[in-house]
Amino acid sequence: MKYLKRLLFLFVCVCFFTGCGSNGSDIIKDLTKKVENISSYNLTGVLEIINNENSYLYDVDVLFLKDNNFKVSLKNQTNNHEQIILRNSDGVFVLNPSLNKSFKFQSEWPYNNSQSYLLQNLINDIKSDDSYIFESNDDGYIITTKVNYSNNKELVSQKIYVDKDKNINLVEVLDQNGLVKLKMKINNIVYNSDSNVESFKLENNMTVSGDSDLSVSKINDVIYPMYIPQNTYLSTQDKVSIEGGERVIMTFSGDYPFMLIQETVSSNDSSIISVFGEPLQLSDSVGVIDDTSITWISDGIEYYLVSNSLNSDELISVANSMTVAAIEK
Repeated sequence: MKYLKRLLFLFVCVCFFTGCGSNGSDIIKDLTKKVENISSYNLTGVLEIINNENSYLYDVDVLFLKDNNFKVSLKNQTNNHEQIILRNSDGVFVLNPSLNKSFKFQSEWPYNNSQSYLLQNLINDIKSDDSYIFESNDDGYIITTKVNYSNNKELVSQKIYVDKDKNINLVEVLDQNGLVKLKMKINNIVYNSDSNVESFKLENNMTVSGDSDLSVSKINDVIYPMYIPQNTYLSTQDKVSIEGGERVIMTFSGDYPFMLIQETVSSNDSSIISVFGEPLQLSDSVGVIDDTSITWISDGIEYYLVSNSLNSDELISVANSMTVAAIEK
């Protein structure tokens, strides 16, 4: 009898610490149901992007409304520059309200990539990974999954931290060496929040930014990439005047040639630019990436990096090295 009691006790302990299943299936089932059954949510938190020894912090505010309405506000804590990734019935946009400028995509965002700040994408990552790892700790649960960042192959896995009330409160995205490169700390989630389609209209999001006018008319400090591919060098550099501002054109020659253009941005005229490509989270900005180029805006300067010789990983490395150079100048 004592032997049977011990076996029963051990069984109960195992069930408690594993969520009644070594793969946490009950916990994941409840978490999935919680997210998939909601009609809307508002999520706030802080996104940290780690680029070598540098760290970039964003205040994040996410709104979701069924069906296919997403609004992700990312405000850079260093310069208060707010950018918004928006999906509504008209398409996908990256907005720069303080500069009165936006990019429009024909894109499947956010469904075509992992996203550390969107609940649906985190659930899809778990469901898509048959070899996910489930662990329990004193605070709740940790679910480790593969990720799909198609434009950044450096990112290969993530740890999703879930509290005992089955709320996701932290996401860490790791590289192939197990180093954390993205960290999304979720401070609050309001399920079935009070939101409507007006919150997702383009015109309503070009006027709500708390930014001051970030436009500039001169390029006082030319930024050079701190990362340049091997056997590649700056061959020419020209500064020219444009209407209301300046443009710097750099040509890099060698084994991996590319061109880098820096241009002032004016907020006088509203503009919507249709582009091919996908939204891309760089260290200090949300840009646009396609097969051969990256475009982004930072501190009133628009950058255009283009090459037929560099792959997407190399393009991202060059672009991110520009943000480090801007901080260290």
